[in-house]
Amino acid sequence: METYASQGGRILVVDDNEMNRDMLSRRLERRGYDVATADNGRQAIERVESGDFDLVLLDVMMPEMNGYEVLERLKADADWCHIPVVMISAVDEMDSIVRCIRLGAADYLPKPFNATILGARVEACLDRKRLHDREQLYAQGLEREMEIGRRIQAGFLPATLPRAEGWDLAARFRPARQCAGDFYDAFWIPEAGEGSTSGRVGLVVADVCDKGVGSALFMALFRSLLRATAQGFAGAPGVPAASADAHLHHLIISTNDYIARTHGAANMFATVFFGELDPRTGDLLYVNAGHDAPVVVRASGEVERLPPTGPALGMLPGLPFGVEAILLNPGDALVAFTDGVADAQSPEGDFFTEGRLLDLVTAPSTSAGALLDGVEGALAAHTRDAEPFDDVTLLAVLRRG
Repeated sequence: METYASQGGRILVVDDNEMNRDMLSRRLERRGYDVATADNGRQAIERVESGDFDLVLLDVMMPEMNGYEVLERLKADADWCHIPVVMISAVDEMDSIVRCIRLGAADYLPKPFNATILGARVEACLDRKRLHDREQLYAQGLEREMEIGRRIQAGFLPATLPRAEGWDLAARFRPARQCAGDFYDAFWIPEAGEGSTSGRVGLVVADVCDKGVGSALFMALFRSLLRATAQGFAGAPGVPAASADAHLHHLIISTNDYIARTHGAANMFATVFFGELDPRTGDLLYVNAGHDAPVVVRASGEVERLPPTGPALGMLPGLPFGVEAILLNPGDALVAFTDGVADAQSPEGDFFTEGRLLDLVTAPSTSAGALLDGVEGALAAHTRDAEPFDDVTLLAVLRRG
């Protein structure tokens, strides 16, 4: 079996007794370890600061800085706390050993030294250190992979939002983890004979079930299917340019059936609000597939909700979805969001609530961005340093008065 010594384990021996230092050093060097020494606690800290050690053998009673103080210093430092420390103590100093174990020592080495006990305890501690180092390397590699995934996923969100005369769009996105299940999108759906920056504007806010990597993968799938189908079907042969409701119904049905038939075994689905806005008239066709009802705030202050017109996408093939219509007049605003907003928790465990969100979005705002800034600021004040509970996504559309 390969030992830590064969990998060049580095050990620091700290003892004010020169005979003890020499005896331990020789025995450890014969076993193949790289050994450094210190004759007091202060020197031990200096050695640790300037070197990379896999194990420290530490005497309890020393001048200048005793073993307790050194041990506390090592365990309090984030860069050193993972280094195992074996206390050197006489057999009759058991109270000291107990104190050291409580302070974080990995083991103890009794005086006088026994070669077999020395080898066994050093090897056991270094095996644990080796396992820790491997876990750290694995965690760092995983962190790098997750960061790559985060950057790729961020590329799925629109770099810029569509610009149309008389309209203001804004979005906010705050993932709970590096990879998210929420997404939003806004893009032009060109009509026959029109360019890529004219026609209708597709508006999407969605939340894939669950959290983490799995939901992030399906987020990419849902987003790509919806956008590709929306932009591709618009110019498909035999589909009249004016039949926006048929276009919207087709893209929702086809996305639902593809997910349900092709990936049904994964049991993944998404709640989706998909709207198609004609910026020339203010007409908004939409499908709400099991999503939190977006809010329409009229210029008069009146509030309307856009409730679900069908179930979540991807649950079963052949499910029915209705297409509804609404008119956004000058001064009206539409706000779509995911449940992570209402479910955001404070450090005390209190929810942000949908009622508080409604109070914020109904307050007068000069722009879509200012409206969402108010919500985002209130969320930050509510959650403070609490661990994020869920992804937070908001999309606002304001028709200027």
